[in-house]
Amino acid sequence: MTPEQKQALQEHIQAMAKILYEDTSKEKLTNLAGIEEAVRSQMQKHVMPEVGVFLSKRLQGQAQDTNDGSKASKSILG
Repeated sequence: MTPEQKQALQEHIQAMAKILYEDTSKEKLTNLAGIEEAVRSQMQKHVMPEVGVFLSKRLQGQAQDTNDGSKASKSILG
């Protein structure tokens, strides 16, 4: 990861943390265990599904590119 990518990631993380904080019950943020539970819950509910969808789409795109390449080489050769 480049320094620029790390900086961009940090900025996005801070923005996400602010939004998730505003959406979290303040009673959960009174001790370390509550904070850990709230963070885990928010990440599982909002962040990880989106990361999974993104990665899945990337994988499908790569598979499609591979299939298209195979078809193109077959049509050229056959």
